[in-house]
Amino acid sequence: MSKTNPETKTNAEWRAILSPEQFRVLRERGTEAPGTGKYNKHTGEGVYGCGACGTPLYKSSTKFDSGCGWPAFFDALPNAVRQIQDNSRGMTRTEIVCSKCSSHLGHIFRGEGYPTPTKERHCVNSISLTFADKNATKSEDK
Repeated sequence: MSKTNPETKTNAEWRAILSPEQFRVLRERGTEAPGTGKYNKHTGEGVYGCGACGTPLYKSSTKFDSGCGWPAFFDALPNAVRQIQDNSRGMTRTEIVCSKCSSHLGHIFRGEGYPTPTKERHCVNSISLTFADKNATKSEDK
């Protein structure tokens, strides 16, 4: 399989580069426990990227404290995430995945009353993210 296109990685290739918990969330559509992720209360200025392939996903200026226990954003970078209807767990939700590698990020919730420009909450697993600090020369560890 190609090493340059993450979309074509096999599960074995993903397992070789992701931790078991990253693999569970990013590739098996899992969810980390609320309030446990390192980016939930993170307030640095920069760009959040995909924890699997590094693609830039969200500007820190779109992050807000929703109190939900996971990082929340009101908008993604253009064409950075794909939305997929998710009918699991007895409800209809909108799953969000990285546009480049299709790794699971979380879900979008709409119309919850948050005072955001989009009226959306992108509820993202911290383990699905990396962070590139605006004032640093390299990304924080995954």
